[in-house]
Amino acid sequence: MKINMIMLLATFVAMLSCNTESDENIIPVQIELDPLPFREGDRPATTSGVPHVQIDLGLVPDIHDEMIRRIFSVPGIVNEPSVILSWEGIWIDSDIDIINPQALISGRELGHVHDDGSLHIFLEPNRSVEAINAGWAVAHPYNVEGREGWEGFVMIYTPQTIEELNVVFQLIVEAFNYVTGQELVATDFY
Repeated sequence: MKINMIMLLATFVAMLSCNTESDENIIPVQIELDPLPFREGDRPATTSGVPHVQIDLGLVPDIHDEMIRRIFSVPGIVNEPSVILSWEGIWIDSDIDIINPQALISGRELGHVHDDGSLHIFLEPNRSVEAINAGWAVAHPYNVEGREGWEGFVMIYTPQTIEELNVVFQLIVEAFNYVTGQELVATDFY
């Protein structure tokens, strides 16, 4: 039986905020997620500065349309313009509670989709490292520089196949769950 570690983490954070005792007895909680498969093929080239974009990988129209459909079919995710350039913003509805506000770009913006189909989003920091190591993402330059507040911020490469989209969408839903404490399952939306 799977235990939803995100809810456990939210409960742990709530308990900590009420704890008046010393923090020497605190046991850190790790979020456990299914391991990511390795992405096949070469990593797309990206710029090393800001704006941070892919250089050599374009979107596949049908796959891109399905990604957009899935993203905005998730209850609590709304389509608003990004605060960065003119990209398509992935925003959290104002009716949804936020438990990790540091994992938002600005306001309630969870991420944004670039014109080439890649996207920037905050993942739980350990998951972002796994996504990078498995070939699905690259750290944003501010994350690489170690700037405060940018830990876990990645660019996820443009999905080229439905199988790649399934993994990319899983990461988007995990990012939503990380920020909101919800327990949504990506496969419920396709």
